[in-house]
Parts: sequence; C-alpha cells; structure tokens
Amino acid sequence: MSDMSSAIPPALAAFAAEVAARPIIPANADLPTLHLGASDLPWAEAGDGSALQLLHVDLALGIWISKSRIPPGHKVIKHFHTGMVYAVTLQGGWFYEESPEAVNGPGSYLFEPAGSVHTLCTPADQDGDTIAWFAVHGANINLNADGKIVSLIDARAALDIYRGYCKALGLDCSRLIVVGE
Repeated sequence: MSDMSSAIPPALAAFAAEVAARPIIPANADLPTLHLGASDLPWAEAGDGSALQLLHVDLALGIWISKSRIPPGHKVIKHFHTGMVYAVTLQGGWFYEESPEAVNGPGSYLFEPAGSVHTLCTPADQDGDTIAWFAVHGANINLNADGKIVSLIDARAALDIYRGYCKALGLDCSRLIVVGE
C-alpha cells in the first residue's frame, strides 16, 4: 500500500490547514438578535375582515415574513408564489379550496412549493379568527377567476404597502425588521 500523504499537493495541504485554522466562533458574534413581542407591530387591516402583521423583510433575499389574521368563512384570492412558502398555524384553522381535506390547525406546519396554485379558506363554522405565520420567498401572484394576474406582491411591495398603511394611520412600525435596505 502506498503512502497517501505524499500524493497531496502542497497547495491543497496549505488550503486544508487554513480551513482547519478558521475560528469556530463567527467573526460577527457581537451582532444582537432581534426580538418582536406579539403586539410590537400593528396589524394592517385589509378592509375585508382580514389583517396582516408584517414582521421581517429581507430585500436582498426577497423574503417577507408575516402573521395573517383571517376571519371565519373567508376566502383569500386564488394565488401562487414564485418561491417556497412556509406556514405555521397559531390559532383557528384553514385549508385550500383545492384540497379541503387537509385542514391546518393550531401547531400545524405547511410547506408550499413554488408555483403551487391555491385558494386559502377558513371554516365558516369556527369560533374566532385564524392566525397563521407565513415566510414567503419571492412574489405572491394573485389571479382572477379567469386565471389572469391581477396583482403581484413581493418583499419590496409588502414593505412599502405596510409602511404606507402605518404612516397614513399614524401607527408605529419602527420595530419592523428590515434587512438589505
């Protein structure tokens, strides 16, 4: 059996030594974490009984994270996303009109792959609102009954709309976490 150590080029050995010497603790370990309490940001009312509390926007990555509050018997416009979406239900329940057997209840998690077309609905017979947390990568593309695009909301649009709403009503959204601005 031959000696394998003699087969390693010196430049590769030097690179491996550099990698091994990297610090385990990140160089930016002094950056603070950011915390939001449940009522630190206002809910933006949509005028149809639903509301959105924008929590975090990363403009560089095109990600926006929010909580949605949706009343019983509500149907959100049919839509799809250009990126993945992660959802956690905090209160109440909801389902997609396209798959009503899969009801999301408190504590449930849902993964939406990019391009999944769906219509979010809440049960008409439930007591109280549904509240769910969503992390959206990319844009939300809203469709009319004919399947035509009627609106597009991406991270920048979500940020601008939320800030504009808060400013118009004199609401403080200064705690909103914004990265990449």
